[in-house]
Amino acid sequence: MAEENRGTEEVRGPDATALDEVVTFTSELIRIDTTNRGGGDCRERPAAEYVAQRLADTGLEPALLERTPGRTNVVARIAGTDPTAEALLVHGHLDVVPAEAADWTVHPFSGEVRDGVVWGRGAVDMKNMDAMVLAVVRSWAREGFRPRRDIVLAYTADEEASAEDGSGFLADRHPGLFEGCTEGISESGAFSFHPDPGTTLYPIAAGERGTAWIKLTAHGRAGHGSKVNTANAVTRLASAVARIGAHAWPVRLTPTVRAALRELAALYGIEVDVDARDFDTDLLLEKLGPAAALVEPTVRNSANPTMLDAGYKVNVIPGQAVAYVDGRTVPGGEEEFIATMDRLTGPDVSWEFHHREVPLQAPVDSPTFAKLRAAVEHVDPAGHVVPFSMSGGTDAKQFSRLGITGYGFSPLKLPPELDYGALFHGVDERVPVDALHFGVRVLDRYLRTA
Repeated sequence: MAEENRGTEEVRGPDATALDEVVTFTSELIRIDTTNRGGGDCRERPAAEYVAQRLADTGLEPALLERTPGRTNVVARIAGTDPTAEALLVHGHLDVVPAEAADWTVHPFSGEVRDGVVWGRGAVDMKNMDAMVLAVVRSWAREGFRPRRDIVLAYTADEEASAEDGSGFLADRHPGLFEGCTEGISESGAFSFHPDPGTTLYPIAAGERGTAWIKLTAHGRAGHGSKVNTANAVTRLASAVARIGAHAWPVRLTPTVRAALRELAALYGIEVDVDARDFDTDLLLEKLGPAAALVEPTVRNSANPTMLDAGYKVNVIPGQAVAYVDGRTVPGGEEEFIATMDRLTGPDVSWEFHHREVPLQAPVDSPTFAKLRAAVEHVDPAGHVVPFSMSGGTDAKQFSRLGITGYGFSPLKLPPELDYGALFHGVDERVPVDALHFGVRVLDRYLRTA
């Protein structure tokens, strides 16, 4: 890329071609079926090659990296003008969750653009962001713009499963590609949320709950189904699962969640001291109404039983029964989670981690968060940015191994009738063209000023 444009003029935005390209790229990426069914059943390479070619068109030299054949990641670096500045990671995943075509209004891998809306699996999770980054980078190349700091672009495989073939592989095996990166941005933040008419919130993620998927195993005495059995593995497992499902977790507020509650309370004119010893979190959430949905999932640990597996014949009592639980931990809540599982499973059921990843926190009083906020509010001055913590997780967990602080920032301005959260992994996933244009403008603004 050519030298950075310098001067005192207003920061430029993306060109018209970028606004056209983001729609094309989103649609075409959706058409590349990168369904991740888990257990290694996915092939991201065609999407990775698509991305790599469009980056190479700008003069970048993207690297295609695989731990497993077909599970391809793309990494490229844009050189900044200040070699002493810390680098920024911008990452997005190429895989998507499964979709059953019969349930959809349009085919989930059609990428159809209908009435100003792009339809298909990945439209919000997260081929839209992948496309936005491509559109911004190509716009910069046409302009001859270079950012102040190095920007490392990473398009990853396997985020929708274990990340072992994606960000985990990159962090463990290719850390040198991310040299100098101290912060990163990726999915699940800066989307519009409409808690009531006339109010538009843009939550920017500055934290994630940890992943604590666990496997329960109950052992008992196998036998005939017609006989009394006081050591029934199914009964023992069912009792443990019921206790876990009914458990009421205590409130554990993190700095990010406190900041979110503080800003939401101020926005709604609610006088409250979230740092007070007698602060009632649940009462404030009740007063916040629909806006509480941004915070409610992250004020506690959680554990939801999701899978059961036992037996092979109705008149045979099995000697073993297995269940799986989707556990999530707030930062600082892991010891409590482990102790609680030890207690709730009881003496007849053992448990182990099936998949585990750390919770994350990022400062909300940092210059980076201020610039993220400013970029959104520049494009939508009527919007209100608030910090929040994600209830789930992203590739930021794996990149945190390299000391990279992650923020959720994939900007979209959606109409009130489109529920961003419901579109994630949902039927009829779709994104308006106008929302993609908004995202490109916000992303371009932030990356120019980062």
